[in-house]
Amino acid sequence: MKDTVSFGYEDIPADEKTGRVGAVFSQVAAKYDLMNDAMSGGMHRLWKDRFVRRVKPQVDEAILDMAGGTGDIAFRMAKRGANVTVSDINQDMLDVGIERAMERGIDGLVWSRQNAEELAFSSRVFDAYTIAFGIRNVTHIGKALAEAHRVLKHGGRFFCLEFSSTEWPGFKDVYDAYSHKVMPKMGKLIAQDEESYRYLAESIRRFPKMAEFERMIGEAGFTQTHVEPILGGAVAIHSGWKI
Repeated sequence: MKDTVSFGYEDIPADEKTGRVGAVFSQVAAKYDLMNDAMSGGMHRLWKDRFVRRVKPQVDEAILDMAGGTGDIAFRMAKRGANVTVSDINQDMLDVGIERAMERGIDGLVWSRQNAEELAFSSRVFDAYTIAFGIRNVTHIGKALAEAHRVLKHGGRFFCLEFSSTEWPGFKDVYDAYSHKVMPKMGKLIAQDEESYRYLAESIRRFPKMAEFERMIGEAGFTQTHVEPILGGAVAIHSGWKI
């Protein structure tokens, strides 16, 4: 039997997921940040600020920002003096980020098209690895975590910002209804793309719960793993160290 993985609520052959996810992000790239503002009421900016504060980028540190195409996380870290390599599997997302960097006069970022599961970088070259709202879209999460561990120096740190499942009673039902009914309609209205945003909503529901994902981070070799829930776990910051 073929290896299968989730694509939203659908189970598909593993070798099809990268292409299908790529098509989704190529479709939404131009309106991605506008849709983030609309869907989160602008809160994604606060989440990202909080995330970068947890990473604590230092001057001249080498940081890999994976799935960072549009540059939101990289721009924040570059302001603190870090040397950031922005990687994404999707060239359309990278092109949006490069254009945004030029508009803002942000120089010094390295832009590199990469598959999170098969990074072309040498081992032990980065001080930190960040990934925001991207790891749930990779085909094999375990492989991406193993690659993150490989490219980090000893003493390096891993930080992931990702949607999860809120544990707040009452809010969970509201959040689920919003994700499944409102998000796709907003995608249709703002980005003229209902199906892509239906997938993105469904992918959140299929992503491992916080405790399970923390376990996976540990299995990849990271120690001192930690989870910081936001909105009861609707969003979570996961971290670990390569010791």
